[in-house]
Order: sequence, then structure tokens, then C-alpha cells
Amino acid sequence: MAHDRWQSPLVERYASPEMAVNWSDDRRIRTWRRLWLALAEGQAALGLALDPAAIDELRNHLDDVDHAAAARYERELRHDVMAHVHALGDVAPLARPIVHLGATSCYVADNADLVAMRDGFDLLLPKLAGVVHALAGFAREQADHATLGWTHFQAAQPTTVGKRATLWIQDLLVDLERFQAVRDGLRFRGAKGTTGTQATFLELFDGDHAKVRALDRHVTEAFGFPAPFAVTGQTYPRKLDHDIVSALGSFGVSAGKMANDLRLLAHLKEVEEPFGKKQVGSSAMAYKRNPMRAERVSALARHLSLLPANTAATASVQWMERTLDDSANRRLVLAEAFLGADGVLETLLELVQGLVVYPAVIRRNLMAELPFMATERILMAMVRAGGDRQAVHEWIREHSIDAARQVKELGRDNDLVERLRNDPRFAPVHPDLDALLDPSAYVGRAPQQVREYLDEDVGPALAPWKGRMALGRSLRV
Repeated sequence: MAHDRWQSPLVERYASPEMAVNWSDDRRIRTWRRLWLALAEGQAALGLALDPAAIDELRNHLDDVDHAAAARYERELRHDVMAHVHALGDVAPLARPIVHLGATSCYVADNADLVAMRDGFDLLLPKLAGVVHALAGFAREQADHATLGWTHFQAAQPTTVGKRATLWIQDLLVDLERFQAVRDGLRFRGAKGTTGTQATFLELFDGDHAKVRALDRHVTEAFGFPAPFAVTGQTYPRKLDHDIVSALGSFGVSAGKMANDLRLLAHLKEVEEPFGKKQVGSSAMAYKRNPMRAERVSALARHLSLLPANTAATASVQWMERTLDDSANRRLVLAEAFLGADGVLETLLELVQGLVVYPAVIRRNLMAELPFMATERILMAMVRAGGDRQAVHEWIREHSIDAARQVKELGRDNDLVERLRNDPRFAPVHPDLDALLDPSAYVGRAPQQVREYLDEDVGPALAPWKGRMALGRSLRV
């Protein structure tokens, strides 16, 4: 790591080494050379008189990349693709005459980006499946654990810890499905020529349209793509970049929502992320256990979720067959989107596998509010015991107001239940008060919803990933 110049924290701190390599200059140039080889092999197979020794030499020097030499050429030529053509020619002089034959820069640049994005999704998908898998285990374990629900971050009807986790899972499953759909729907730019008309290739093959189409299919199949774009300008449609980054940005929304929920739960001391024995929460306040992983997810997810606005703007201003104002922008945005998503997933994998639940705190917070929520059940029980509904309602209202005053004005505990226990008018329900305050009676179908959702939706969605889910940088299931 160079400490005397700025380095992207996405590479140095957050994303995995594998994703950083995937978007590295070295990987990109090695892909360019393989694209040049596939083009030459296809042209030769379709009848162009290319020297077999030249193709062999190109094949033998795919990974013999001299980045320093290429940089010297680029300073002179002001063109990155031609710089690498010349650098390749230096180490493979027999191949120099056939490299890049009939192609435009986007043949290597665009196709290599498509390879990097496909391979990027192949790195992200197992991690996302792993996060869902870990959360599903957590949700099943906590399916019956009653907890206070929150709307507007005000106390609301109880739910369960597991049911809340299924809300996070549901968002992430949408992302898993979309990642897979976008990845599988990727098409190759292929061999389209300078403005997408394939005119140069048609000239090379003496007007034989079938051979031009065959060359397009050859390079596409060589890189494992199902099909090439039927039509392009000089570039593949930049709308595709927007679709890809939108899928990644949408995942950022899901991750950000979950992380913010966990930060609020940490504040309530109900659920915490894992905390290392030697971990320091604050340089000044030694007692602190800051939710640093959730905060990191929030930060990276925010950046990730804003990137689609950039690709939308870029796609909308591509003039005619192309303009170059996309180039520098895409060097930043595409890599950052995948590196950012990877950084979020790396952190989530660490976070969700170590969630700590504090039942006593959850119960205390729930029981501080439950008496107010139980008043309707108490009212109905009193009526069944022969009470006057309107009179009982007024008694409960008076006690509730007094109990609320104890909490809000005096900072005391909610004493509504004790007030009812000490009021002889409520004697008919005194033996039943504990049962009427059982939290499990207030969570509706939440436990059943959790198990049904995990069995009917999550299980089938994860089934294709059995044996391929990432559970961390070195763990596999």
C-alpha cells in the first residue's frame, strides 16, 4: 500500500481482495489481450490469412504485461488502447500486425467491462445468499420472541424479533433475484466496428455477411456470454450501465435500511452487532460499544444508492453513436458500484453472523408499554365478568392518564398494572391480569408468518445456492 498518495478506501479498507483484483488495471489489460486473441482466432478460422505463428505468439504473451511501457506509450500517444497495442507488439512482435485488426477501442474496452461486471456479480451473489442464509437462521431462532413494535419510532403493537428480521430478508431476496436476472441477461458487445455497422469486418471478409455474423458470435461464445447485442453504436448501450448500477444501488437501499434498524436497536440495547474482546468503541469514552459495522454499512450503502443518478445522466447524454464523456466517468462509477456493494456485503456477513439479542432488555422495554396496549383486553374481560363497558372504559382512562404522568413527568416506571391491581373495581380480573399481559398474546400471527415465509419463500430461493453460499472471507457452506 502506498502511503504517500491517495488510495481508494473501497480497495484498501472495505471490498474483498477478489473484487479489487476483478477491477484492477492488470485484470482489464489481460482481458483485452484475450479479446484480441479471440478476434484473431475467429478471423483465422473464418478464412482470413493470418500467420499462425503470430497467433501463437499472441497466445504465449497474454500475461506478459509491461504496465510501465504502456504508460510511456500513453503519454506519447494520448490513447490507452493504442498504448497497450504497442506494448504488446514490443513483447510479441510477430503478433503486432494482426492485433486489433478491424476493431475499434470499444471492442476491448466495452467487452472487458462486461466481463468484469459479469464476474463481479459472480462474486457478489454467493455473499448476498450467505447474508440471507444467516438472517434466515436468526429469524427462525427468534420467531417467537415478542418485542415492542415501532412506528414513527413510537411504541406500537408488538411483533417478534424474528418477524422484524424477515422484513430485512424480504428486501434482500428482491436484490438476490435482481442480481441474478441482470447477470444472466448480460449480452456481449462483440465485434461491431467503429460505429456499430461492422463495415470494417465486412470489408475484411469481402462482403460476406455470414462470416461477419459468425465472428461476432465467435468472440461472444469465447467469453461465455449467451448472445451479443444485435445492434450497437460504437459502444454498447450505456442504459445497460444504468440498469446494472441501479440493481446495485437498490441493494444499497436494502442494506441501508437494515443497518439503520440495527443502529436504533443498538441504541435501545435490544440487539447488538458482534463486539471484539479488544475492540475499542471510542478513543475517549472507554465504555462505548458503537455499532461501527452497521454504521459502515449505512455509509457505504448511502454512497452506493446514489450512484444510479450518475449512470442515468451519463446514459441520457450519449450523442448519436457515441461521445467520450462517459469514459472517465465509467472508470469511477462501475468499479465503485461493485466495490461498494462488495464492501457492504463483506461487512454484513460479519455482522449478521454475530448478532447478540438481549431478552431482558427487550422484555423490559415491551412491558413498559404493554399495559397501555392491554387495556382493551382488560376492558373486554371486565365486560365478560358483568361490568358496564362505559364505566370500565372511564376507570381505565383515568388510571392510564395517571400512569402516563408518572412516566413522562416524574420519570418513573409505568405503574398502570399496579393501579389496576390495587383498584377493587377490577377485582373480577385480578386473577387474570398476568395472562392478559402475556406478550405472546399481542404478536398476532408473527411467529407463524416467520416460519411460513422461511419455508415457502426463503428456502426455495436459497436452494440453488446450497454449497455455494459465502459465510465470510474463508467460510463456505
